[in-house]
Amino acid sequence: MNPLTTLRYSVTFTGLAAALAMAPVKAETITMASTTSTEQSGLFSQLLPAFKAASGIDIKVVAQGTGQALDTARRGDADVVFVHDQAAEEKFVSEGYAVKRYPVMYNDFVLIGPSGDPAGAKGNDIVAALNKLAGANAPFISRGDKSGTHAAELRYWKQAGLDNKGTGYKECGCGMGPALNMASSMNAYVLSDRGTWLSFKNPGDLKVLVEGDKKLFNQYGVMVVNPAKHAHVKSAPAQKFVDWVTSKAGQDTIASYKINGQQLFFPNANP
Repeated sequence: MNPLTTLRYSVTFTGLAAALAMAPVKAETITMASTTSTEQSGLFSQLLPAFKAASGIDIKVVAQGTGQALDTARRGDADVVFVHDQAAEEKFVSEGYAVKRYPVMYNDFVLIGPSGDPAGAKGNDIVAALNKLAGANAPFISRGDKSGTHAAELRYWKQAGLDNKGTGYKECGCGMGPALNMASSMNAYVLSDRGTWLSFKNPGDLKVLVEGDKKLFNQYGVMVVNPAKHAHVKSAPAQKFVDWVTSKAGQDTIASYKINGQQLFFPNANP
């Protein structure tokens, strides 16, 4: 090979090496199945960028009701699950779809309704409030989507001993934001997690009517999908997210998320 050819190859390889060195490294991405409240409240817009800055890992969120999110993970279509129905989460673990459930944070549910409260539901007893709604045939929008909020609502109706929820009861089969929009347009009652309510921008005549009942406690948990069930699951980076969100850095990021000075979620991974 003549010297000019050798030089040309040398320059080409040197240029290629430089280009490869300068090319951005594509971030690793994992998929999270999560409840709508974590996304619609705006929490993830603060939490996930902070995690990426700490780890270099991107998270793609599939926001669904908790029941749907767990089913997504059961099919192997998610690497990590972040939801809020402890009984369903513990069942998920007992079925072998996760090895461990980690508590992360909590807030509470609130009963929202028209400011005039025609059914007289206002107070701090959710069971008594539901009895009044049913008795008055008051308009009530139920998520009806097997979400954590829907599961909680059904528990409260059961505790109230009511099979007949009144003629005003309607299931929307929708997320928390759309359910609140329906309630606002119809001047109806609706059960919401407080985080989504505080971030809701179309309240109309609605306000919080029932709060402070211990039954309204709303715990969130996170789980890595078990690779023994689905070998393709990215369990290592998923575990990095779990470790981070339950660490002081992750917990502080959750606590710092506020709207109009009000904290939406309260970390309790390490009580």
